[in-house]
Amino acid sequence: MEKAVNSQYELDSGKLRQVLPDVPGAYLFKESSGRVIYVGKAKSLKKRVLSYFRRPEHLSHKTALMMKRASGLDFILTSTEKEAFILERNLIKKFMPRYNVILRDDKQYPCLRLNIREHYPRLSIIRRIKKDGSLYFGPFSSAHSVRSTLKVIDRVFQLRKCKGKGMLKRTRPCLNYQMDRCLGPCTYNVPVSDYRQIVTQVRLFLEGRNRELIERLQKDMAGASDLLNFEKAAKIRDQIGAIEKTVERQHVVSPRLEDQDIVALTQHNGRFQVVILFVRKGCVVGNRDYLIKNPGGPASEVMEAFLKQYYAGSAFIPKQVLISESVEDLPSITEWLCDSAGKKIVIRRPKRGENLQLVNMAVANAESLLSSRTEQEDRDLMEIVRAALKLKKPPRFIEGLDISNLQGDMAVGSVVSFADGLPHRSGYRNYRIKAVNGIDDYGMMAELVKRRVSKKSLPDLFIVDGGKGHLAAVARTLALHSTCDTIEIASIAKPDQAREEKQDKIYLPGRKNPVLLRPDHPALLLMMRIRDEAHRRAISYHRRLRLKNLTESQLDLIPGIGAKRKKILLKHFKDINIIAKASEDELNQVPGVSRSLAGKVVSFFQGR
Repeated sequence: MEKAVNSQYELDSGKLRQVLPDVPGAYLFKESSGRVIYVGKAKSLKKRVLSYFRRPEHLSHKTALMMKRASGLDFILTSTEKEAFILERNLIKKFMPRYNVILRDDKQYPCLRLNIREHYPRLSIIRRIKKDGSLYFGPFSSAHSVRSTLKVIDRVFQLRKCKGKGMLKRTRPCLNYQMDRCLGPCTYNVPVSDYRQIVTQVRLFLEGRNRELIERLQKDMAGASDLLNFEKAAKIRDQIGAIEKTVERQHVVSPRLEDQDIVALTQHNGRFQVVILFVRKGCVVGNRDYLIKNPGGPASEVMEAFLKQYYAGSAFIPKQVLISESVEDLPSITEWLCDSAGKKIVIRRPKRGENLQLVNMAVANAESLLSSRTEQEDRDLMEIVRAALKLKKPPRFIEGLDISNLQGDMAVGSVVSFADGLPHRSGYRNYRIKAVNGIDDYGMMAELVKRRVSKKSLPDLFIVDGGKGHLAAVARTLALHSTCDTIEIASIAKPDQAREEKQDKIYLPGRKNPVLLRPDHPALLLMMRIRDEAHRRAISYHRRLRLKNLTESQLDLIPGIGAKRKKILLKHFKDINIIAKASEDELNQVPGVSRSLAGKVVSFFQGR
């Protein structure tokens, strides 16, 4: 039971340490506007919330971002951990917080309902199970699969198909009776016992007890044949053939005839693919998949969030749920599911045996699905880039170019490579600019391109960090090389703050004005990512060279310090600044550095 809702507290760990109680509850992080950005639950509010106030490098990337945006905290006390768990789920559904993993596709799956309390039950498709004494079969993976199953049952078994509540009496039977697909209880006096035999057959079929059903039908066929009722025997023979044909399509994975859900999770580049295999009576009867993009958390957190949201109000929960990832809060989730289903539910991550093979099969399905989806999305993205930049073909291989220098000094160029929209690290290259002196960005860019195109494996598209001048320099250089006829180019420039521009501009050859794409356009986002990666690479390389040059130039000026001792000193102290501040005794402890040499090093840096 919820005890209290506290007004918003500032994110001060010292103050929160005093006000947060050591009891179960749910907590809500809010940004300055008051919007809830994260909801969590805890066995101990005090311990859990204070764990967020560690140094950013000790937090996950998602948590660090969330804490950077958060400005306030609310919390709600509960009597038990299970109540906190249920409250957290309800709050997530209500606020849809930015930093919680949200299962977007949470619709209920279709099931088949057979109301055995009626004298003449019929099958109907429903999406919510009620405790009304009816039999429910499923869930089915899609509306198509449940309709296909219903079509088989309608063709093989003679259940009534009348819709609506109750069974209305008719003066003449419907077409299903004429087609011998219904006994016509709405018109004729059909014995309830005869109809119940058909209901039993349908029940055996839907429960997967096909072997038992076929044995019963074979006995009925033999009995009809002995009574010389060959028409009935032939009809039963056709039923057996239709059932056997259906059974052939089912994949038996467990000889124990268990009901199981196998939940598998795989990830790649911030995308998580979840696949659920539905095993009913030992046979795989269907599957469902979910793609979760950029959740920002570990796989265990994604699995926990999925279980809580998928099984909330689920139409059917089997007695056993197998998962591919461990979950931290498994006991409270299991307890909640047991209460929800009204029976014992076991959730576990198998380590060996038949169940592990089932999980591995589900994981393989998830990996295959994620791989095919990624390839399709990458192809779609490249086509979007082609259309936006008016290219001749989709640019599968793109390289970004950038220059870095300090007043023309120690200039460098970097090339970053992307394949199908993703970084291709082995294609990254760094270059020292050698032929250009002074401040000449265009000349440096031209040298970078000239040296790059002298190598093999050229890209489909060069993206240049800069404006029209940089683009023109690259175009002139490519025009001098006949092997570069197929390479297309574009440049991307940041908005000019002096002109109050607000978005990046794309320049194309032969076009005077820039191309302006909307801020969330996939082509623009990809170009910005490549531009930023090239810029990061060039800056990093330039800094590394400057530091190396600084280090070499200073230590080389000290008499007695050669290449070997310089390497030993840098390995021991890690940084030139630490060496400059070291005392004579600290330097003397380094192997190969005598007391007199240590004195020279100290005197050198004190003099400077």
